[in-house]
Amino acid sequence: MNIIDRGDYFEVRFNYNEKIVKAIKNIQGRAWDNYRKAWLIPASQKARLDKFYERWATTSLCMAPMNVGEIPDLPFLEREIRLERPMFPFQERGVAYSLQHQRVIVGDKPGLGKTQQAIATIVAANAFPCIIVCPNTLKLNWKQEWKTVAGKRSVILDDRNKSKWWRYYEEGIADVFIVNYESVKKFFVHSIVKKPTENLMVKHVRYRQEAKKFKAAVIDEAHRCKDTSTQTAKFVIGLTIHLEWVLAMTGTPIVNKTEDLAALLFMIGRMREFGGLKFFQERYCKTNTFLPELQYKLKTKCFYQRRKEEVLPDLPAKIRQKMLCDITTREEYRVALADLARYLKEYQQKTDAEIRKSLRGEIMVRIGLCKGISARGKLAETCEQIDEIIGNGQKVIVFIFQRRVLDMLVEQYPHAVTISGADSEKERQQNVHDFQNHPNCNIIICNIKAGGVGITLTAASRIIMVELPWHAADADQCEDRAHRIGQANQLQVSYMIGHKTIDEVIYQIIEEKRALGDAVTGGEDSTQEELIDRISDSLFRHQMETGPELDL
Repeated sequence: MNIIDRGDYFEVRFNYNEKIVKAIKNIQGRAWDNYRKAWLIPASQKARLDKFYERWATTSLCMAPMNVGEIPDLPFLEREIRLERPMFPFQERGVAYSLQHQRVIVGDKPGLGKTQQAIATIVAANAFPCIIVCPNTLKLNWKQEWKTVAGKRSVILDDRNKSKWWRYYEEGIADVFIVNYESVKKFFVHSIVKKPTENLMVKHVRYRQEAKKFKAAVIDEAHRCKDTSTQTAKFVIGLTIHLEWVLAMTGTPIVNKTEDLAALLFMIGRMREFGGLKFFQERYCKTNTFLPELQYKLKTKCFYQRRKEEVLPDLPAKIRQKMLCDITTREEYRVALADLARYLKEYQQKTDAEIRKSLRGEIMVRIGLCKGISARGKLAETCEQIDEIIGNGQKVIVFIFQRRVLDMLVEQYPHAVTISGADSEKERQQNVHDFQNHPNCNIIICNIKAGGVGITLTAASRIIMVELPWHAADADQCEDRAHRIGQANQLQVSYMIGHKTIDEVIYQIIEEKRALGDAVTGGEDSTQEELIDRISDSLFRHQMETGPELDL
């Protein structure tokens, strides 16, 4: 809408819209000038014209012709980034895009390594100090990934370091900090200044001085802030909106409706480039007419997304992912571990071979109990993983060991099918057939022994190992249910590992055996002996280093 002040009158032009024409006709003294193709409004009606403009200017602008051009391919990375773990070619191009645009929505679908791309971008830009905002269940994995990918130490913010965490940066100990969504207010918000009758807005939030010193932010699972009316969304947006580098990571930038993008654009400080919120809502959310323009603007300014099938040639046939979990059964686990520790001390003190062999059986039972407690404590994070996978339209195979864990998962997902020792051969065959052929059958829960051999489950390219087998060979057998002829996609296997539990020891042994190319060395007794020795070493070394707490 264009308004020109001609002294005695105003000259008004806008793209034709029936509602706007009807509204301007309500202004006293208005006249249509067919020669100028404009409405003429007397100067005496300025107040009415101001109200008219406030109401209809955005709508007029929203009716402007669509602006769409050719979307260029992602750029190639032209610099070397020193990382501990190399990137795939498609990841390098994602990083190159982020380095060009700096404030970006990283929209790659799950399994394509958004985390590594984010870390590589921050490292290449030297954008430190950096804050990572993520779901509570992913904090440990972000800490692990910074170490594995970039060799950098990071600090998880918690009550123990609430008053001193910034000293880690000042003293050069760490320049990456990790916080969950729910704790953003606790660590970074100084105060909220607003009238009691006002709704909370980002401008009302005052942040601590430390929060203003970040150079970069990575927001993982950023779609969790899609509702801009929530306090969490406002706190996160206020934290990131003015930063030089912001990476909002989500494979589902639009959860339900186009308006979900608004929070992400605010988060990366780009809403003004899309006309402001009111314009965005009018032009892109109330009609599908201008969605090609929205896609063009997003992809040329601040957004990229690849699906797995688009980059399949760059991907290995199978990748494994270690997911550290903060178990919810920690107290129960500590009691069981204390009992195990007593048996381990007795075992170490014995020299008679027969007595040691007898004690090994008792110890393995107690190790099994600790494994089971850890497994139950990992179920909350396991369910989050399952929900994400099926929410993206994929199928998933879940491997467990204990019947109790299977029952708990079936209770959570009653539509899931199972492969267990309690299923008849006919039931097993039917369940495999349904999983392989029916689109709505998207979860199969398998006992490691019963479902680890002799069946084909290539309908899924995602596997979750909730519990670990004793041997690498058994783990490989589970993976091979989907990693076989007929698998058209890359296989992604997530190992759920209880943090500071015997899971970490067992997983390390499995990985070492794989590296040696020999899954089982020696007989059953020698395998048990190695496991017991490694757990003993980890347990008692931890006690000597950190005191009586019995977490491994």
